[in-house]
Amino acid sequence: MASDLDRDQYSSEPDPTFVNSRREAIVIFCTWFVALIWAVTYCKINGYDIEDPANIPTTLGMPSWVVWGIAAPWLAADLFTTWFCFCFMKDDELGIAGDEEHLEHAVEVDG
Repeated sequence: MASDLDRDQYSSEPDPTFVNSRREAIVIFCTWFVALIWAVTYCKINGYDIEDPANIPTTLGMPSWVVWGIAAPWLAADLFTTWFCFCFMKDDELGIAGDEEHLEHAVEVDG
């Protein structure tokens, strides 16, 4: 007869830690992909094939294509990362590692 542990081990539902990790990885990859497409496309359109290099438009003393194609997405990525880490990510219980279990048992015996 199978015990509860055996039934849990062969359950068809994925572990909640795996589900959270997969969700977070998908969000990170999609965000990275959008930033990549934006930066490459914007810089290609506005940074190459400039007809008159002497009259490149500037923003904050830098070429505008650098500000809007590199710096702005970088700043947006930093803000997104801060929000993602502090508000979106879940802190999952991972259980007790083997060496920690030994230490926990020793504390129980002594205390």
